[in-house]
Amino acid sequence: MSLSTNYLGLVLKNPLVASSSPLSHTVDSIQRLEDAGASAVVMYSLFEEQITFNSYYVDHYLRNNTNSYAEALNYFPEMEDYNVWPEEYLNLIRRAKETVDIPVIGSLNGVSIGGWTNYAGLIEDAGADAIELNVYYVPTDLEMTGREIEAMYLDMLRQVKRSVTIPVAMKLSPYFSSMSNMAKRLVAEGADGLVLFNRFYQPDFDLENLAVAPRLVLSNSNELRLPLRWVAILYGRIMADFAITTGIHGSEDVLKGLMAGAKVTMMASELLQNGVRRIREVLGEIENWMDEHEYQSVAQMIGSMSQQHCAEPAAFERANYMKMLDSFQPVN
Repeated sequence: MSLSTNYLGLVLKNPLVASSSPLSHTVDSIQRLEDAGASAVVMYSLFEEQITFNSYYVDHYLRNNTNSYAEALNYFPEMEDYNVWPEEYLNLIRRAKETVDIPVIGSLNGVSIGGWTNYAGLIEDAGADAIELNVYYVPTDLEMTGREIEAMYLDMLRQVKRSVTIPVAMKLSPYFSSMSNMAKRLVAEGADGLVLFNRFYQPDFDLENLAVAPRLVLSNSNELRLPLRWVAILYGRIMADFAITTGIHGSEDVLKGLMAGAKVTMMASELLQNGVRRIREVLGEIENWMDEHEYQSVAQMIGSMSQQHCAEPAAFERANYMKMLDSFQPVN
């Protein structure tokens, strides 16, 4: 029995990848993920704001007090403080690559067109095997059109692809007016993989203090349905590798994701809630299921329940909506 799969040109020992989360903040934690059975790890994101702040911070201290007396030199920060966040991130990737054998995928998170995308090249130089480009953008400008938003995504991908030779996966939100067309255009611009879907963390109201408060809500298996549907629709029609990164909590979620057409499934919330040991448990359950159902390899099941292999393709579209409404029985 083979659990091996191929994602972004990387041969992985199984389809369970540790997605971007605080679990990749240290080399020790990354090593624990490998020991638990993760086939690859996506690093926590390096944010555009961190890169931009770092650049302004260095520029401020290099320009200020240029003509001051020598005694004023003690106002300068220590040299190691110049590269507070980005350099630490790059060093972590270097040390992780020296320590673990599984692929390490860098993650860049940004919203604007700018020099921050050049850090993709530095992430590659640090040893990353691939890059996940995570465009976390909530459009609030009333004058900004959907076409402009799509162009922004395409331009950022184009800039990153110019900076690197390693594979680039695009992590997307589900809120495009035409998801299929956007996926097609991203792949035409060079995306090697599509990661579905990004979860926007919604603010909440604190009624006692009358303030807007952040609320971290981890995913659950019910959230798998949206990426499952879109991977199943796009599989075989878009020539890119698919990853599902929302709602993966157990072996059934992984198996469904593979049958929809994903090459890998990515897990974070489950590991944060129940520990990295869950990777080994889930992999064991997958092996038992494959043995019971006489599957010899993961490759056999990838895309087997996608729209193009489904006896009722309309089940992925509007007909399923009507069928569900008709089948619902209200409580008397």
